[in-house]
Amino acid sequence: MNDKNILRVALIQQNITNDKEANRNKLASCIRKAAKRNAQLIVLQELHDTPYFCQTENTNNFDLAETIPGSATDFYSSVAKECQIVLVTSLFEKRATGLYHNTAVVFEKDGTIAGKYRKMHIPDDPAYYEKFYFTPGDLGFHPVVTSVGKLGVQVCWDQWYPEGARLMALQGADLLIYPTAIGWEETDTEEEKGRQLTAWQTVQRGHAVANGLPVIAVNRSGHEEDPSKQTNGIQFWGHSFVCGPQGEMIAEAGTKEEILFADIDMKRSENVRRWWPFLRDRRIDAFGELTQRFIDETE
Repeated sequence: MNDKNILRVALIQQNITNDKEANRNKLASCIRKAAKRNAQLIVLQELHDTPYFCQTENTNNFDLAETIPGSATDFYSSVAKECQIVLVTSLFEKRATGLYHNTAVVFEKDGTIAGKYRKMHIPDDPAYYEKFYFTPGDLGFHPVVTSVGKLGVQVCWDQWYPEGARLMALQGADLLIYPTAIGWEETDTEEEKGRQLTAWQTVQRGHAVANGLPVIAVNRSGHEEDPSKQTNGIQFWGHSFVCGPQGEMIAEAGTKEEILFADIDMKRSENVRRWWPFLRDRRIDAFGELTQRFIDETE
């Protein structure tokens, strides 16, 4: 770890309980363990303080949200400062009464807030009723500048869209980062489960290739029950991973709790982009129609 071009990252993949304080303390313990193993950048999964409450629409769940700054940011700020690491968190933000966001907050090594990102794409699918809770982000796609590089942080459902990754890359992001909460419904067939997991990894590895940047994706693990009992709950599939700028797998977790470490060569993107100059060859003069919802030639 003497090479200044090598960035050691740690991804904390964790099961979550109903005890917010216990979840935070467990995460803090893992952060300290990762820091002792020389991790410089540590990334947590989506909405890591609580169970994934979006399986149901329940107004009482808004009580889980916190202001920024607030008790959550105070807690993670102190851990980042203690461990002298850059920390990417994912919080349920109460911006104002009746206005809430799914927000990633990045802390610098001194505990200050380096920046934040509000989730832009909000799903509304069975067991993922996020539109009930979250207002779409209004901060745009802008990398957060930190001492370990410019971090192109997005959140979960954003990872399926190439546009956000590209906009981060065009503003000089050094890494693409996706805190995530995704899993299977128990009645899915094994074949369908395999297709979903493969698609999830493939689309993000595609962002790495298309933009010549490493990608960090951190998912949660464990089974979480559906409080409404209408489904069998979600089995979060884990498989957090880090891939390089050609989509090559650097590290991948299994399905259980794990601290996943990866050493990223921060100079590799420079070489890859010289070999594959996609940014040079983009036909920006022909992309105007991308801002349309759908291109219907009959209209």
